[in-house]
Amino acid sequence: MTDKPRLIDVDAASFEGLPCCGIKSPTHPGRQQKFCWLQANAKFGLRAKALLAPDGQPGGYIEYLPGEFAWRGVDARGYMFIHCVWIYSRQHQRKGWGSVMIEACLDDAKKAGMNGAAVMVRDGPWLAGGRLFLANGFEPVDTAPPDYQLLVRKFSRAAANPAFQKGWDEKVARYGKGLTIIRSGQCPHIAKFASEIAQTAAEEYQIKPKVVEIESWRDAQNAPTPYAIFAVIYNGKVVADHQISRTRFRNIMNKLRV
Repeated sequence: MTDKPRLIDVDAASFEGLPCCGIKSPTHPGRQQKFCWLQANAKFGLRAKALLAPDGQPGGYIEYLPGEFAWRGVDARGYMFIHCVWIYSRQHQRKGWGSVMIEACLDDAKKAGMNGAAVMVRDGPWLAGGRLFLANGFEPVDTAPPDYQLLVRKFSRAAANPAFQKGWDEKVARYGKGLTIIRSGQCPHIAKFASEIAQTAAEEYQIKPKVVEIESWRDAQNAPTPYAIFAVIYNGKVVADHQISRTRFRNIMNKLRV
C-alpha cells in the first residue's frame, strides 16, 4: 500500500463505487441526477476526480472545466474553472491533499494551453474558503455580493482577468412576486433541499412555488446569483443564495411574514 493519495477520474466506470459528493446511498434523489449531469457536461471538457486515501478509501473530490462552460455567474473564458474541491473527513484534512487536487487541475489547464485556473470562494457554506487557494498561489481579482471572491492562478501576468457577471438586481427582478426556487443537477444535495422547501411552502405557507431548473452553463452564467445553481427568491428578493434546510427556510419565512 502506498503512503500517498492518488486521483482517479469519476466516470461511468468508477461512479457506482464512489460516494457522490459525500452521498453513498444509491437511493438518494440527487445521486442519479449528478451522474446524468456529469455525463451531459463531459463533452464540454468537464473533469471530476476522486482522491483516494493510501488505504484506498475515498478522501476527496475536485470538479473543473473550461471557464466558458462554468456553472457559476462568472466570465472565466481562457481559464480552467474549479466548481468545487473538498476533503471528505477531518482525518484526511491538513495533509496537503487539497493541494494535490488543485495541482491536477493546474496541470490540465497547462496541457490545454489555458491562461491558468480560477475559482469562486466564500467564507459561508457550500463553497470552499479562500485559504487553500491563496496558499497555492491564487490571487483575488473580483468580488460579488454578498461575500463572494473570484481567485485566479495565472500562468502569464499579461492574461486578462476573469470576472463576475454583472446586473444582479436586474436579474432578480425578472422573477417578480411569489416564491421561486432555482435549482440544478450540478450539486446532488440540491434535489433534497429543493423538494423539502417546495413541500414546506405549499403545506405550511399555502404558497405554490415556481421551480426554475438551471439546465445549461448558459442558464447558470445568467442566473440571479453568483453561485447560480441554487437560490430561493421571495417577492423580488434573494432570501437564500445557497442550499438551505427546511428549518432554515421556515425561519426565513416566519421573519418575512410577521
